[in-house]
Amino acid sequence: MVFQDFASAQSYFLWATFIVALVMGAVVNKTNFCTMGAVSDSVNMGDNGRMRAWFLAIAVAMLGVVILEAMNLVNTDSAFPPYRGDQLIWAENLLGGIVFGIGMTLASGCGNKTLIRIGGGNIKSIMVLLVIGVIAYYMINPFPGSDQTLMSLLFFDWIRPLAVSLKTPQDLGAIIDAEHVERMRMVIGGFIAVVILFIVFISKEFRSSFDNILGGLVVGLAVLAGWYISGAMVKIEAEGELLRLIDYAQNWDMLADSDEGKPAEMRSLNSQSFTFINPMGQTYGYVTGGFAAKYLTFGLMALFGVIAGSFLWSVVTRSFRIEWFASFKDFFNHLIGAVLMGFGGVLAVGCTIGQGITGVSTLALGSMIALAGIIFGSAITMKIQLYKMMYEDASFMSAFITGLVDMRLLPKGMRKLEGI
Repeated sequence: MVFQDFASAQSYFLWATFIVALVMGAVVNKTNFCTMGAVSDSVNMGDNGRMRAWFLAIAVAMLGVVILEAMNLVNTDSAFPPYRGDQLIWAENLLGGIVFGIGMTLASGCGNKTLIRIGGGNIKSIMVLLVIGVIAYYMINPFPGSDQTLMSLLFFDWIRPLAVSLKTPQDLGAIIDAEHVERMRMVIGGFIAVVILFIVFISKEFRSSFDNILGGLVVGLAVLAGWYISGAMVKIEAEGELLRLIDYAQNWDMLADSDEGKPAEMRSLNSQSFTFINPMGQTYGYVTGGFAAKYLTFGLMALFGVIAGSFLWSVVTRSFRIEWFASFKDFFNHLIGAVLMGFGGVLAVGCTIGQGITGVSTLALGSMIALAGIIFGSAITMKIQLYKMMYEDASFMSAFITGLVDMRLLPKGMRKLEGI
């Protein structure tokens, strides 16, 4: 779509994002697509249906990005956040992923699930959203009257020196063959996507599960649509050229007559797709900024859209239910989980959707490390919870070690508790 002015182009961009998110929210609610649930089903019951749905979404998004890049419709090299950056912050990806995985287990769901639960009437998740939002905001933005952020105060000095500076972007295609990077991205991305699809659909049980297939397809296509909307769909005609929103905004002083309508944050106009921890922080900035239109971003509209889609599905199916904390322990677990997701999501540069699907679709090594950390953090937390529930006198360490044995990360001889 080509527009004659920035305001019209941005409005179309934001509403298109909202509509895609609306559909995604409704379908995720309907199908119970849940990344934490996927880990739980796999770890505790040996049921990989929702895990296959998650990886179906990854394969669809990855294959779509390969096609869009081959058609020069999307350039994820300049994405927000910079998934393919040449600085591999592996320690932040790993630690953040593990912490986020622990947090989402304690808080009954990841960032996306939190929004789905809000749409379904869960007031507990509103508290989770607020806590994540404040922490995520101040992890990136300085405290009032200061130049310090939570990131600079607590993490930067000791964890950033562990980063590895690469000579190429950190995606697998560039790392393996920087001279023929575009071709290599197509080969590797296509190969990985096809392998994942084969593994996913080899299961007869999965092939017969309409909801799991629908959930995986829609989430994967939504992520792909996000890349297309932010990267290629909207253009502005200015001075005889067709400019993307980010290109226009970066040349605002030369192209616009005044600062009216100028976005507060330029980088939020770069190519991007669904992720939910940073947008939760942006929500805090939007509220404290007086709900000014200049603070509206792709991420905010995605967040609002998912909640709205989930709410609509809940109303239509009469499944909307107000839910509050069952006990102080329930409140405490959700509070700690929200805190951990706020810190972990920013450190990992994304959540189960943001890194686990959107980031991995770019073949970024850091995204894959974060995904592994999230799955591990969630799985080991569930194992500990299970063993502590079954053996009330069991120590944390005995449950932890036994959980690692169950996950085949330690030899069987180190088992401390009988298997369940």
